[in-house]
Amino acid sequence: MSGQNPVKPSEGALSAESIAASARAASKGRGIPPVQEWNPPFSGDLDMKIARDGTWFYLGTPIGRPELVRLFSTILRKDGDKYFLVTPVEKAGIVVEEVPFIAVNFEVEGSGPDQSLVFQTNVGDTTRAGADAPIRVERDEATGEPSPYVLVRANLEARIDRKSFYRLVELGQHQEHDGEDWFGVYSDGIFFPIIPSEELPD
Repeated sequence: MSGQNPVKPSEGALSAESIAASARAASKGRGIPPVQEWNPPFSGDLDMKIARDGTWFYLGTPIGRPELVRLFSTILRKDGDKYFLVTPVEKAGIVVEEVPFIAVNFEVEGSGPDQSLVFQTNVGDTTRAGADAPIRVERDEATGEPSPYVLVRANLEARIDRKSFYRLVELGQHQEHDGEDWFGVYSDGIFFPIIPSEELPD
């Protein structure tokens, strides 16, 4: 998020602490809050960042409390191409270097076209890949290096880590997709293409 003017605790009421307090009061331990239904006025930008490796930073320092990272992750919302922490009374912009979450593992239920892939993220979410949680793979134009992602919820994606992607490839098969042969994986009856079959190395 370019052009930010981060609000620090000494400059006003907005801070990570105030956001956390509002989030705790609103969620009351009931899981993911209904952030899509909340429309508070924009409160400013926090000096908070989610790095590409999934580490959360506040005021330039990694947030070392997993329970606090989890709390912030539950009130994260993406509007357009920008990310915000949203409570019923505050909406604070933060920086996300790539995508907010990392898929660090997955479980396979069933096999072949009938299998389901259930991913776990670094912040404790689970998501079952399928029609409502698609897998997509972007490839670097220069190197061809794949970057795989899975949707977690409401425009928030997780990048599938390398070890999990290698496991996905082991489950892959060839299938016609949009009139071409692709190598990809199935989950919940949907084929997710990874790479055109003709581009696979021999």
